[in-house]
Amino acid sequence: MSVDLIRFVIFVGVLLGLGLLATRIPSFRPYLRKNPLITFLLGISSGFPLTLLVATMTFWLAKVGIDTATIGFAVALGTPYTIKFLWAPLVDKLPIPVLTRLFGQRRSWLYLVQGLLFVSIWQLGASDPQPGHLGPFIFWAIATAFLSATQDIVIDAYRIEILEEDEFAHGTATNQFGYRTGNLIAGAGTVYLASNEGLGLGWALGYGLTAFAIIPAIIGSLLAGPGKYVDRFAQAQSISAGQWLLETVVNPFREFLGRHGAFLVLGFVLIYKVGDAMGQTMLAPMIVDLGFADLDYVSANKLWGFGALILGSALGAPFILWLGMGRALLISGLLMMFSNVMFMILSVSGNNYWMLVAAIGTENVTSGIGLTVFATYLSGLSSLAYTATQFALLSSFAAFGRTWLASPAGVIAERLGWTWFWGFTIVAAIPGMLLLWLMWRKGYLVQSIRQPSTEDDGPEAPAKA
Repeated sequence: MSVDLIRFVIFVGVLLGLGLLATRIPSFRPYLRKNPLITFLLGISSGFPLTLLVATMTFWLAKVGIDTATIGFAVALGTPYTIKFLWAPLVDKLPIPVLTRLFGQRRSWLYLVQGLLFVSIWQLGASDPQPGHLGPFIFWAIATAFLSATQDIVIDAYRIEILEEDEFAHGTATNQFGYRTGNLIAGAGTVYLASNEGLGLGWALGYGLTAFAIIPAIIGSLLAGPGKYVDRFAQAQSISAGQWLLETVVNPFREFLGRHGAFLVLGFVLIYKVGDAMGQTMLAPMIVDLGFADLDYVSANKLWGFGALILGSALGAPFILWLGMGRALLISGLLMMFSNVMFMILSVSGNNYWMLVAAIGTENVTSGIGLTVFATYLSGLSSLAYTATQFALLSSFAAFGRTWLASPAGVIAERLGWTWFWGFTIVAAIPGMLLLWLMWRKGYLVQSIRQPSTEDDGPEAPAKA
């Protein structure tokens, strides 16, 4: 049985387990509601393009003989995800002729972008990259990256707007499940379709068939309806270009930055997961350096670790309900921070398979919880009047922190050695935890801008209206 098939079995098993828990434990029941299930479908369509661009594409390029240095350009395809807030205001407020009147603002943009993304992925697969002839391939790769990031702007905003307050955490978790499903489709699924070891359909047809993974989001959006999109000029007879630009480009940022503690929040979003990101970057090199066999790494990380990540993501929503947002952020952050102690122990114990499984399993459970809690927090910070722009701003800050602030990890590991490197990742998480504590103390930790008071806003939270 292949690794990816086992991963699929684990994934289905976790979902069935969640379904059983949802019938018996109240904090799991929202998983069975309509809207969280729809966010699962949205997550599938959101999750597959980036995997096509990074993991699957690099595998394909290596197979056709492209040199490693050229393949490295794929890292740059993540850039649109870190700067997507620059064009998010247009996605947020610019109506599309005919489509917006028929489907509403979010769904009109979703259908337009997905149509273009479908074409782009087909063309990417058909571009036939060969050494010295990469021009069309690079063009379509960049186009796919831009359209994929734009699709994420739309889907993130739409997800926030269709969920009720008490569904936020569970909808975020099911969206993560869908995202992982999209990863599997575009990773193992595309390779199986294209490669000679699978169906042997070739890369052009493999990519083309994978492009149909846009369909789950279309189905979900038809079931969900237009959502709670807010148009401040809906009743106006006419507006000037200046008023429209002010509302579209200036007001989303001004509204967010005008909140108490806005810059503390942005700083927190930027650095909260830096230590965790550093560790994830250097995990594979350490495993190789410790002499683990490839099969050991595959089974520990891709099987045990995958199951642990899905379990952690599922626990994230009940975690918020049990603790409240402030305590959930604090405790999940501490869990992620101290889970790296397991890798310190692994670096000392050396080539010990079950220690490897324990370390990866612990780290993935805590990361799964932390990811759901953190994404739920970011979703709640986005005002319904400017959902797409504000969530794009927050997620771009988070992506920048994970990508660029964690980039010195290799140099630090080389200079400190593995044991002290993992100790450094714990220290690197401290500033984020201190900012979190400060925000909590000052009452800036709110679960949602639409429900601005929770019992754990902090010991010095201002009086509620």
